Amino acid sequence: MKEDFLHYIWQNKKFDFSNLKTTQGENVLLVNVGNYLQQEGPDFFNAQLIIDNQKWAGNVEIHMKSSDWYLHNHEKDTNYDSVILHVVWEHDTEIYRKDNSVIPVLELKNLVLQEELSKYNELLTPKSWIFCEKEIASVKEIVLTSWQERLFFERLENKAIPFNVLLKENHSDWEATLFCMLAKNFGLNINGQSFLDLAKSIPFSILKKESFEVENLEALFFGRGQLLNDEKQDNYLIDLQKRWRFLAHKYQLKTSHITPIQFFKLRPDNFPTIRLAQLAMLYHTKQTLFIELILANSKEEIYTVFNNATSNYWINHYNFDSQSKSKVKKISNSFVDLVIINTIIPLKFLYAKANGKENVEDLIDLIQSLKSEKNAIIEKFDFFKIKSKNAFESQSLLQLKNEYCNNKKCLQCAIGLTLLKK
Repeated sequence: MKEDFLHYIWQNKKFDFSNLKTTQGENVLLVNVGNYLQQEGPDFFNAQLIIDNQKWAGNVEIHMKSSDWYLHNHEKDTNYDSVILHVVWEHDTEIYRKDNSVIPVLELKNLVLQEELSKYNELLTPKSWIFCEKEIASVKEIVLTSWQERLFFERLENKAIPFNVLLKENHSDWEATLFCMLAKNFGLNINGQSFLDLAKSIPFSILKKESFEVENLEALFFGRGQLLNDEKQDNYLIDLQKRWRFLAHKYQLKTSHITPIQFFKLRPDNFPTIRLAQLAMLYHTKQTLFIELILANSKEEIYTVFNNATSNYWINHYNFDSQSKSKVKKISNSFVDLVIINTIIPLKFLYAKANGKENVEDLIDLIQSLKSEKNAIIEKFDFFKIKSKNAFESQSLLQLKNEYCNNKKCLQCAIGLTLLKK
């Protein structure tokens, strides 16, 4: 049993409160259990109780054992001076205020109905994948829908964290921050960190100055990524090597640690050479990329912004000095969908927030217009009859599995609470 179960029991009065007594035999009348704020300090704020005909208003702290009060050093924390009742599963020691008066204790272990314990134990009995896998399909759609919105914005807040870090590093330069996050996305999972290192090592002011020649951008990207070290007799490679040496000297670019770029296990269209060439062409053709993405409200408008390919050399190359069948390597809409989810929506969310604007509905409309992601987690939810119709729902399910199911936070989950209340 965990404390969060006792929080649930207290908040929802899932115990016999008809004849409550403290461990010292004082009568307790429960007027208001208080507000469960889940923040620093006592568990429930502004509770109202009558203890031996004396009305009290204050906070309630909950523990598995009374001695946990001292284990958590609450006696040294002024936040707990206003506790009027200590609710525990098992009372094993008296707890004193600073004036040496005893804090009243309510012991729950003989007050909770066996039915509630059985439901809790059944919910948390290990299953093959998640605790509620047998019952989750029975939860009403209205519960799932409202919970999904909360999950989506929790996940969005998490995605915004690295944006905020980069924004501070870039001295509130939104364009430079967008470049770093786009680079990370273009690197996908395998080369995401490498591309991010690369982008952070190139001052954005240099990128803007050199963006009028796509070859200069390629030279910067490939040079920083240490992809120009071959000695092959390839004219394009030789040209980029010369450009890189010139630009590195011109801007006094110091050596920077870049996580080694990988080709292993990547399909040719996702080779780092192709993704960097596409990123170079994007910044060559879109001098106002940031504002265009901020103003784009639909996926179709964003697809238009990313309607780019590579420079001509890469039409029949995936690597230097190794010709392949001719193919215009455009940025696909499915790839742009990933960029929308992982970069553009967090960017729009943060930018609106920074400017005191509200764009929640616009963001939901945008992500609901995208197809559901396909991965092992989404497929497993589908197996248990929780289907994902769009990216809004798939993002919500990923948050549910990774942050709640994996961490056994059933009693902080709307689905788990609904199943317990059945």
